[in-house]
Amino acid sequence: MTYRDSKQAQHKADLPDYEKDLASNEQSIKESKVRKRIDELLEEKRLKQLLDNSDDWEV
Repeated sequence: MTYRDSKQAQHKADLPDYEKDLASNEQSIKESKVRKRIDELLEEKRLKQLLDNSDDWEV
């Protein structure tokens, strides 16, 4: 092993493990569904406000 090889090996060991911070597949699917539902509710709320604020819907 050369000096350069030992420095690279040491450097790799010092790097943080970012894989542990990533969500698991099951968790990411659940979070995706939650975000989609939140978006749907916000859009529903926005549309309801538009309809409630509109006077054009009176017959």
